[in-house]
Amino acid sequence: MSAVTTERAAAQPEPTPTPARRADAAPRRRRRDHGIDRRPGFLSYGILTAILLGSAYPLWWSFVVGSSEASARASAWPPLLPGGNFWVNVGQVLDTIPFWTALLNSVIVSTIITVSVVTFSTLAGYAFAKLRFRGSSGLMVFVVATMAIPTQLGIIPLFMLMRQWGWTGELGAVIIPTLVTAFGVFFMRQYLVDVIPDELIEAARVDGANMLSTFWHVAVPAARPAMAILGLFTFMMAWTDFLWPLLVLTGQNPTLQTALSQLQSAKYVDYSIVLTGAVMATIPLLVLFVFAGKQLISGIMQGAVKG
Repeated sequence: MSAVTTERAAAQPEPTPTPARRADAAPRRRRRDHGIDRRPGFLSYGILTAILLGSAYPLWWSFVVGSSEASARASAWPPLLPGGNFWVNVGQVLDTIPFWTALLNSVIVSTIITVSVVTFSTLAGYAFAKLRFRGSSGLMVFVVATMAIPTQLGIIPLFMLMRQWGWTGELGAVIIPTLVTAFGVFFMRQYLVDVIPDELIEAARVDGANMLSTFWHVAVPAARPAMAILGLFTFMMAWTDFLWPLLVLTGQNPTLQTALSQLQSAKYVDYSIVLTGAVMATIPLLVLFVFAGKQLISGIMQGAVKG
């Protein structure tokens, strides 16, 4: 009985796959062929680990040298583990330069510049991307062309202008020239030109929204990932800026980067003190990355326009 049943089951033809099954199996086969479902392997994690270690090593080396003794720094092979003089060197840094004043100035300058650049760049980028007005293409070409001019060419006339206004030694001389950047306008324009559909803007206008309301309710939610990236890079550039604050500010009212230059003399450089100050100046950026990194990544992965 069972043998007859087995022979009948073997003799029956296999069921023909339906079109839905064939259509579902084809993408799966293509995904396996192209390796989309393949998880990162040992090589990928090895490369990422090497990049991470290579990026973190300069900061670690600065911390090690800043906490080591002079005899250890003079050896052919620098130590790999930190010493016990870091807090002593921190005290010397605080006694040598106006660290807290410089830190507050850097926070003020970087925050104002970041908010201003993100705001004006988003406004200008939206105008160049979605608004139609006479001369928009020529103005955009002019904005991009200014990126090819070296910053050093404008330092002398800009310094003369700040001295004429009486702003030398003031934080406004550092903030005003960088309230908007050509790179920020170009970056936001390139992002918004494709991410915002024209139909969405037309729908907002049909609903009675004016220009500013359309920008606030349509463009700003779509531009949040790009605004986060631009804000992070702008804050880093303003925080690490050295040349222009060094020229226009005084030693009594410096930013953090210019204050660190006071840690070295003309004839002798104590690298432990200098590198300790560099580590202290880097800690606020690390804190910013720790608190803002998760929101930055989630904003990028969230996408621009929600349905």
